[in-house]
Amino acid sequence: MMSLTIPRTFRITHEQFQELARANRDERLERSAAGELIFMPPTGSITSNRNLDIEGQLWLWNRQTRLGQAFNSSGGFHLPNGADRSPDAAWVSQERWDTLTSEQQEGFAPICPDFVVELRSPSDNLKPLQEKMEEYMSNGSSLGFLIDRKNKTVAIYRPQGEVEVLHVPSSVSGEPVLPGFVLDLTSVWR
Repeated sequence: MMSLTIPRTFRITHEQFQELARANRDERLERSAAGELIFMPPTGSITSNRNLDIEGQLWLWNRQTRLGQAFNSSGGFHLPNGADRSPDAAWVSQERWDTLTSEQQEGFAPICPDFVVELRSPSDNLKPLQEKMEEYMSNGSSLGFLIDRKNKTVAIYRPQGEVEVLHVPSSVSGEPVLPGFVLDLTSVWR
């Protein structure tokens, strides 16, 4: 991950960031609330494969329950603090999603997902991912999983709660935010 600091006198607005992201669709870009552009290199093949497995499980659960909208890593969200983020997988309840206009749903949706997943790739530093998870929680997320393949842990984030760290769990539950969702992690640890 590479960060580019934007001087305080030159701030990229949310609209300019959206334009930049549209013009650079092959790049994974995020914008922090502090005005940093964050360039995230593509993940390796194994991380991409594990990401797809996680996204697929979330998609299938959502397809069966129809409780909301599921998103993969290419979806972006404009958080209440002004940051533009793209979690590896995310979910928004249908009730909250329906409060957005179709124009808002089309762009970087101005909403913090109810549930987020970040999967640490070998090139990721852990601290920025932990800070990103804290940012999701402080912006309205109800549940987050930070999956760290290197240390074989899953950190479970909840609002105003301590982070619960599980070591090599075979699965982790999304209850009560995602009723009946259990993320199978056996393929993640391979």
